[in-house]
Amino acid sequence: MIHVNARAIIERCCNNKTEVVIQTRNKPGQEKLELPGGRVNEFEALTDALKREVLEETGLEVIEIEGQENRVDTSDMGYDFSMECLRPFAVYQTMKGPVDSMGAYFRCKVTGEIQEEGDCTLNVRWIDIKELDALVKNNKELFSDIDIARLIFYLKEKRNQC
Repeated sequence: MIHVNARAIIERCCNNKTEVVIQTRNKPGQEKLELPGGRVNEFEALTDALKREVLEETGLEVIEIEGQENRVDTSDMGYDFSMECLRPFAVYQTMKGPVDSMGAYFRCKVTGEIQEEGDCTLNVRWIDIKELDALVKNNKELFSDIDIARLIFYLKEKRNQC
């Protein structure tokens, strides 16, 4: 069975620096740094799952998802099914490992105050992407296996923008 995930890259500009939210997974044997997000429930829209997971884990409310202005939702089109179509920042699929999963990463803006402890999370915080870049380069073992490739992908894009 494949697991489908919706995960967030939550960004803000603070004092001319870009910061993102990271957190520590609070499950025995899984105490790694990660980005907020998690499993999509059956027939749950990716955007709904993203908003739910971010709120549960961080206490923050997603107010903007990059690319959402082009989102298509067929719920009101009279079909026997409904679906959502939108462009994520990145997608992934595991090709080896203990869990078969795939998912989408979305760049987001949020409102509210961070709760330091959420649903299976601890130490939820903002981190400057330069500090994050150094951590990823020098301490990959600190990060969840699921998120490390996406962080490298995200940071590579951010370096190319500068």
